[in-house]
Amino acid sequence: MKQLVETMARSLVDYPEHVDVTERQQDNTLVLTLTVHESDMGKVIGKQGRIANSLRSVLYAAAAHHHQRVRLDIAE
Repeated sequence: MKQLVETMARSLVDYPEHVDVTERQQDNTLVLTLTVHESDMGKVIGKQGRIANSLRSVLYAAAAHHHQRVRLDIAE
């Protein structure tokens, strides 16, 4: 899951070397936190959060395929 988020985020941003994804377990949910360069924040979130919601949809579909629960947080 971590690699999937990194790959998607790196394809969207101007500074792919600043993309970082950390993972931690919280209850039964895998929590992924995406951190990007501050100038790329808008590209990852998108207008009205559309890009962020699309990233989450793909991630949720992949997690459901592996019978996992996952949450994506985008750090500022």
